[in-house]
Amino acid sequence: MKTIYKTYRFALLPTKEQEVLLNKHFGCVRFVFNHFFNERIEQYKERKKSDNYHKQAGSLTLLKKQEETEWLKAVNSQTLQTALRSLDTAFVNFFRGNAKFPRFKSKRKKNSFTVPQFVEVEHGKLVFPKFKEGIQIIEHRELRGQVKHCTVSKTPTGKYFASILCEVQHKQIKPTKKQVGIDLGIKDVAVTSDGTRFKNNYHLKRYERQLAKAQKHLSRKVKGSNSRNRQRLKVAAIHEKIANARLDLLHKVSTQITNEYDIICLEDLNVKGMMTNHKLAKHIADASWGTFVKLLAYKASWNDKRIVKINRFYPSSKTCNECGYIHQDLNLSERIWTCPNGHTLDRDINASKNILEEGLRIIGAELSDNTGRALNKTSEKKHKALKSEAHLSLANG
Repeated sequence: MKTIYKTYRFALLPTKEQEVLLNKHFGCVRFVFNHFFNERIEQYKERKKSDNYHKQAGSLTLLKKQEETEWLKAVNSQTLQTALRSLDTAFVNFFRGNAKFPRFKSKRKKNSFTVPQFVEVEHGKLVFPKFKEGIQIIEHRELRGQVKHCTVSKTPTGKYFASILCEVQHKQIKPTKKQVGIDLGIKDVAVTSDGTRFKNNYHLKRYERQLAKAQKHLSRKVKGSNSRNRQRLKVAAIHEKIANARLDLLHKVSTQITNEYDIICLEDLNVKGMMTNHKLAKHIADASWGTFVKLLAYKASWNDKRIVKINRFYPSSKTCNECGYIHQDLNLSERIWTCPNGHTLDRDINASKNILEEGLRIIGAELSDNTGRALNKTSEKKHKALKSEAHLSLANG
């Protein structure tokens, strides 16, 4: 058994009164984030320095006491503090070069707030501060482990969800002692080195006409009208359906691969750079390689499986797995090619085999390096077993 952190996502069925209070939470969190975000920008313009979380938390207390903004008291205070922590984290990530500059929160996009403690699920209801009577949830699976915190969100389609983080004792999958190389693609989401292909369902392409028609009707509606709002929900529903179908496929594929293999080798793809190719950008985004790798990563860590990423410039598709010949002029349209030594190769399977070999080579290099370090440490200990005086006496003859 291994201790892990697992998130359970449940749909919420709030009453009309609870919907009003939930929307107040979304609005207050958005206001606090945007207010102090703007404050930081102005401070940085003036003195090239801005307040940190602790100073802004003190300012938040004073803000709640002002008559113009005393309505912030209607919301759980820790929820507002969590919004400040999110803002602080966004700035830290930006200055470290790990993320882009933060953006103001929008009412029209996904809204959410976090409750850091005092969260319980009792008799099919989610209970937390300001909601002591509880919000009904659709408990489609058993909630296990110790609840840590909860994030309540509202999708663009108007649905409410609760993501509950729990500390769980996870029973790990038995080792299979098998390795695999995976080549990510567009026609097939993943091709393994043993020849298995996981087909891409082209979720966006399947609903492209329906989406285009709905967006055309939306563009003709008068801004601010109820008719436009109804049509906006229809467009959002199509996008939600595409995203859910895509995520369902990626979960199934990543779970199957994690269950079957102990060592998983992948290319460290520069997805952002590849998206600059306007002919393939839509298909690359639809394949969602980044999400797939993230799913593989956390599922592998839960079960002590290993993921090895090889260099993105390694010529996995151009190298013949049989003889090592490199086809420098290989085009993307060539799905099957023959090397000068007569080996006929499937582009994707050949690439996945090369990825596996390179991944195993990286593991071997790491093991030999660690062994060398261990031997050096052992020899150092042997030398240091003698006192310094003994070394001096030996040196003096």
